[in-house]
Amino acid sequence: MPIELEKTDIVVVGLGWAGSIVAAELSKGGRNVIGLERGTEKKTEDYLTAHDEYRYAVGHEMMQDLSKETITYRNTDDEEALPMRRYGAFLIGTDVGGGGVHWNGDTWRYHPYDFEIKSMTEERYGTDKIPEDYLVQDWGITYEELAPYYLRYEKNSGVSGEQNPMGPKRDAPYPTPPLKETPVLSEYKEACERLGYQPFMIPASTISEQFVNPDGQTINACQYCGFCEKFGCEWGAKASPIVTTIPTAKETGNFELRTHSNVVEIIKEDDKVTGVLYIDTLTQEEFLQPADVVVVSSHTTNNTKLLLHSDLGTAYDPKTGEGAVGKNYCLHITPQVTGFFDKEFNTVTGAGALGICIDEFNVDNFDHTDLDFIHGGNIALKQTGKRPIEQNVVPPGVKNWGAEFKKESIKSFTQSLSSHAQMITLPHRNNYLSLDPTYNDDYGRPLLRLTYDLTDHDREVHDFIGRKIEEIMVEMGATETVRRELTEHFDIFPAHNDHIVGGTIIGSDPETSVVNNYLQMWDEDNVFVIGGSNFPHNGGYNPTGTVGAFAYRAAEGIEMYLEDNRQLAEAGEVAGAN
Repeated sequence: MPIELEKTDIVVVGLGWAGSIVAAELSKGGRNVIGLERGTEKKTEDYLTAHDEYRYAVGHEMMQDLSKETITYRNTDDEEALPMRRYGAFLIGTDVGGGGVHWNGDTWRYHPYDFEIKSMTEERYGTDKIPEDYLVQDWGITYEELAPYYLRYEKNSGVSGEQNPMGPKRDAPYPTPPLKETPVLSEYKEACERLGYQPFMIPASTISEQFVNPDGQTINACQYCGFCEKFGCEWGAKASPIVTTIPTAKETGNFELRTHSNVVEIIKEDDKVTGVLYIDTLTQEEFLQPADVVVVSSHTTNNTKLLLHSDLGTAYDPKTGEGAVGKNYCLHITPQVTGFFDKEFNTVTGAGALGICIDEFNVDNFDHTDLDFIHGGNIALKQTGKRPIEQNVVPPGVKNWGAEFKKESIKSFTQSLSSHAQMITLPHRNNYLSLDPTYNDDYGRPLLRLTYDLTDHDREVHDFIGRKIEEIMVEMGATETVRRELTEHFDIFPAHNDHIVGGTIIGSDPETSVVNNYLQMWDEDNVFVIGGSNFPHNGGYNPTGTVGAFAYRAAEGIEMYLEDNRQLAEAGEVAGAN
C-alpha cells in the first residue's frame, strides 16, 4: 500500500520551464505547492569546468535513463514497435530544470498564423489547400491573447534580441540587447542582404549582459564558451529554471521540492482527480500525494504517457479519428546545408542561440499558391561553438578514418559552416502516441509507443527550404555545399532535432483537443497539462518561448479555478447555515 501524505493545494509533476513557472507564480500568490522531480537537484556550481563533450553530448548524462524508461518506435501500424536504446531524434531531460537546463536558448514567439493556421490558410488559399489526412487545426487562442504572457516569460529570462522585421508585433523591446555579431555572422548577414532578405539576430536566453529579472533573480552575461546544448551553464548566463524560477519558488516558503520522485499515475476517485502516485527512485517506496490541483508539466512524451496510464481523456484512434490523447505528434525536421570554404573562421567560440536568421520563407510570409505545402521555416546560421567529436565534418568522398580523414577534418574544422532551418511539420492522422502492448518500463507499466513516419508535406518543405539555404551558402562564398537529404523513412537514431510536440493538444473543441486555452483538461477540471505536448503542430521556430508563455497563462487559470472553488464552497456553507 502506498503511504498517503498530507494534502497540498497544488502538486506539480516535472520541474522544467513549464512546471517551475507554475510553481513560482502560485507559491508567490500564497498557494502551497509541491514539486515532484524524478531526477536530482543541480545548481550552477555543479557545472563548473564541466566542458566534457563525451560525458554530456555523447553520453547524455543529463537525459532520462533509457535502460529504465524509454519509448518504443515504429513507422506504421503494420510494424512491431521496438524499444529506443540510444538517443538521436530527440532528448528527454531529467533532473530539476529538465530541458530548460540543457537547451540552447533560442527564444521565439510563434507567429499569429501558427495559432490560426487552418482558418488563415483556408481564407487565403481555399479549403482544398490542406489534404484531409493532415490534422491541421486552430489552437483556440490567438497571438494577441498570448502576447502578454510572452512578455512575462521574456522578462523572466532577460531575453536578448532585436525586432524581427517580418515577425509578430511586439508590445515592448526585448529586455536586453542582442548578442555579439561575430565575423562569421556578419558574412552570413551580408550574403542574405545581397539576396534581398532582411536578416536579424536570433532572440536568445543566453543573454548579452547581466540582467536582474522582476523576481530579483540575476542572470549573468554570456561568456561565449560554446557549451550550451546538452550542457548546464557554468556561468549562470543561460536563463534556466535553476537560475530563475526554482529559486523564486523556494524563496516564498510555500514551495517544497522533492527529488527522486517519479510520478507513475494520476489518481482518480469517485469521478474526481485527487492526487498523484509516485515512487521514490532510491527506496522504491510508493507515496500518494493528494492535491486540489494536479499540474502535469514533464516532457512531451511523459505528459502523454501519464494521461494514458491514468486513463484520463480519450486515447486517439487513428482508424476512427476519435479521441485526442496521443494525437498530433510532430517532430522538428531540420533542412541543413554544410558549406566548405577556402578561408578560415573562428568556430570554437560561440553560444547556443548566437546566430543570424531570416524569416522570408517562414509561416505565410511568401505566396504558397503554386506550392504543394503550407508554412515553411526560419533559416539561420548559428555559431554555437564547434566541438571535436560530434561536429567534426569532412567533405564528401573522404573516409571516416586514416591519415586523409585527420588532415581533412583539421582543415574543415575552421573552413566549414552549416546553415539550417527550423521547419514546419504538420500533424498526420498516422503519426501518434499510444501505449505499447508488449514492452513495460522499470515499474511494470506499458512503455509509450511512437508511430511516426515522414510525410509528403515534409519532403516538399524540406526540398524547398534546402534549396534556399544552399543559395545563401553559395552567396557567402562556399566552394562546395552538401545538403542533408531525407531518408526514405524516418529513423529515430540520426539526430534530427529535440523539438517534439503534440499528444495533449490545445483547442476550442473537446472532441478534437485535450486542454482548453488555459491548459486545463476538458475532462478533468482540476488537471492542467503544460508543455510542448500542447502544440497542435510544430511551427518554424523553437518552441520554448511558447511553452513558457503558456505556463504563465496556465498559472493564472489555476488561480482562477481555485478561487472559483473557494467562492463556491463559501456559498455552500452560507446556504447550509441558512
